[in-house]
Amino acid sequence: MLRHPGGHGRSMALLAASSVPGTQITEWSTSNATSRTPKKFNPSYHPSRMEYIPFDEIKRKEGLTWSCLKRVLPSPGLLSSLIKMSWWWSGAIGAARKKVDEHEVPLNYQSVALVVGVTGIVGNSLAEILPCSDTPGGPWKVYGVARRPRPSWNADNRMEYIQCDVSDTEEVQSKLSPLTDITHIFYVTWAPRPTEADNIEINSLMLKNVLQSVIPNAPNLQHVCLQTGIKHYFGPFEFLGKIKQHDPPFVEDVPRLSAPNFYYAQEDILFDEIKRKEGLTWSVHRPGIIFGFSPYSLANMVGTLCVYAAICKHEGTPLRFPGTRVAWEGYYNDVSDADLIAEQEIWAAVDPYGRNEAFNCSNGDVFKWKHLWKVLGEQFGVECAEFEEGLSLQEMMKDKGGVWDEIVRKNELYPTKLEEVWAWQIFDAMFSLKEPYLVSMNKSKEHGFLGFRNTVNAFVSWIDKTKAYKIVP
Repeated sequence: MLRHPGGHGRSMALLAASSVPGTQITEWSTSNATSRTPKKFNPSYHPSRMEYIPFDEIKRKEGLTWSCLKRVLPSPGLLSSLIKMSWWWSGAIGAARKKVDEHEVPLNYQSVALVVGVTGIVGNSLAEILPCSDTPGGPWKVYGVARRPRPSWNADNRMEYIQCDVSDTEEVQSKLSPLTDITHIFYVTWAPRPTEADNIEINSLMLKNVLQSVIPNAPNLQHVCLQTGIKHYFGPFEFLGKIKQHDPPFVEDVPRLSAPNFYYAQEDILFDEIKRKEGLTWSVHRPGIIFGFSPYSLANMVGTLCVYAAICKHEGTPLRFPGTRVAWEGYYNDVSDADLIAEQEIWAAVDPYGRNEAFNCSNGDVFKWKHLWKVLGEQFGVECAEFEEGLSLQEMMKDKGGVWDEIVRKNELYPTKLEEVWAWQIFDAMFSLKEPYLVSMNKSKEHGFLGFRNTVNAFVSWIDKTKAYKIVP
């Protein structure tokens, strides 16, 4: 079955074809389909004849069915992209269930990935998805870089694990410069510091260390993917309320804000470094609140909420929402599934329409936090309290380290300390906002990436995975 995904405009036939020997797929396009200029046009196309083309063709095979929608094809490359990326849809419910096929390791790799931050929330998803047999650009060989020793929950991913502190220039040079077969860099790590000035200093150093170690030594390097976030549009948390922000919905081509931002510094370093190699392409990805799995992530929203719910259940207290009424009642679309982010980054690395661009990345649906709060309570068997203004998760969880130690011992969980699996400060900052943040995914769709997630289903699936790895009871 072949489906043409469409945008707004004149009529387009949606042709469903199945097992037609010798069938030749034709791409239909119109000049007003998107803001991008199509690379080529079908000379036989005429708007008034569009719907009759499939009708003529389906008569050639008995039993072949059709359907027609009022849409146009957004770009001439979109159909081929969709065919190649059919793996999106198998994971679209948000479940982290991708598995490597049970067969021998490929003798020849088409692509070699360096994932920097492989134990982080998106790095872990990349490590799961890249080695899969149906991942575009594959078969993939994967180098995974992280600061700490390889954890057991990451051990099943097929990759060469490299323990390396990328803030140490000498260590990065010694461990990454010998990797001469790298074709793609996925930079998905960051280091938090007390001030944005400190964030700029450390995160700029880390990225520069990696790029200056790999680019001169990897002759087949093709693409560098940099992951930042939607703070690109409203600034660091320390400047909230102090600078004029962009009005949502956020789109990728707005100018930078006046406040310092380590995302801006990283982009500047990326643009400077790729100039050193002719033909090297780049992409920047800006997710929102990330739903995924990693006990090591410094921004693991699902893990933080799971720990909070587990403590509430242990102490017999209700779940209380720590945020403003706007955060409780407002409509949001800024959650980003970690697998979805990984898929967009891989797409941009291998598809010509994704290169040399910045893209937002969100699930694509709309939700309310008061509805997700009910889902969280149901998953842990905890009552949800009525909304109260002015609560702080950091205050509620203060001095709960001993409680968490008891929960870990009692339930024989993966050994963690509370400070390793919490992100209360980020949670409080995100839910002290005065208006909902909305993110536009139009540019990503227009360029050919159509991945999406159901946020509620994704939330449940990541909770299930956090339980399955015995991070929470």
